[in-house]
Amino acid sequence: MEFINAIVVLLNYTIIPALTYGSQLALGAIFVTLIYGILRFANFATGDMMSFGTMFAVLLTFYFQSLGINLGLLPTALLTIPFAIIMMILYMLLIDKYVFSYYRIKKSPPVQLAMVSVGVMFVTQAIIRIIIGPFDRTFLDGQKFILKASEFKEMTGLSEGLTIKSTQAITIVVTIIFVSILFWFLNRTKTGTSMRAYSDNEDLALLSGIDPKRVVLITWVIAGILATIGGILYGLDKSYRPFVYFNNMLPIFAAAIVGGIGNPFGAFLGGYCIAFAEIFLTYAYKKFLSYLLPEALEPDSLMQVLSTDYKFAVSFSILVIVLLFRPTGIFKGKVIWGSILMLY
Repeated sequence: MEFINAIVVLLNYTIIPALTYGSQLALGAIFVTLIYGILRFANFATGDMMSFGTMFAVLLTFYFQSLGINLGLLPTALLTIPFAIIMMILYMLLIDKYVFSYYRIKKSPPVQLAMVSVGVMFVTQAIIRIIIGPFDRTFLDGQKFILKASEFKEMTGLSEGLTIKSTQAITIVVTIIFVSILFWFLNRTKTGTSMRAYSDNEDLALLSGIDPKRVVLITWVIAGILATIGGILYGLDKSYRPFVYFNNMLPIFAAAIVGGIGNPFGAFLGGYCIAFAEIFLTYAYKKFLSYLLPEALEPDSLMQVLSTDYKFAVSFSILVIVLLFRPTGIFKGKVIWGSILMLY
């Protein structure tokens, strides 16, 4: 029974949170890798674009709630996803038309486009601040827990209770469904094949008759969907804090690079690699070990490798190690040295 209690502790505080956080990072990392792989620049506005899409979901959620519209046990925010995606895509296409396309036509180097994305990041932050302000907002409603600790204890007789939040389950399920559809689209459809061909060799793709404008359009549409869904899932799980999304840029980029920049499947796995590394290295194992060790050997300290204050340091360390020893990532993507060095 003590061993099972220890497993429940790990599930509660590491495995389930890591799967949830990893799903959120995975969506952001796929966003980064698609933009870099097809449009060939590191988009440092990723976090704030996720925040921008979530902002509309928050506002629409409050509006629907004022009208008495809800989904019962599920969060009302799920109703707002299609509308938020549309607003996000329109914003991205607007930014591309009046900003990125100019530099793309001029064949500007990737570092210059990355610098432009930093400007877009600040503009996006300003728009968010004007529309919704800098304050935290909780927009989660419906049933908060699928399984409560007290219910689990009653069912199993264990001293540790397993807790599963509805946002955790929704995040994992929605991510798996959406990513499965995305991979099917990229690998099984003519448009997806065109996008991969354009990413691999732009000149050869153009000679083959692939329309670059259509590829760019579809890329931004997919990016808008990824940013909005990832941002909403993160906001539901943590609450909507507009400028916290900027901080997530480091683990998102680390996930994309670990998996192999330009490789969507690698970015997906990279999100979970970074999430598990951050959580497992900053978790205090005292309670876990107290169930496994004899009373005489129970630890007095927290048995924590790193403080939670150093969570982002884990992402940064992994990022540096990968860039130094395997810059192409696990799945041999593109090298992104220049843009990352510019950031730091």
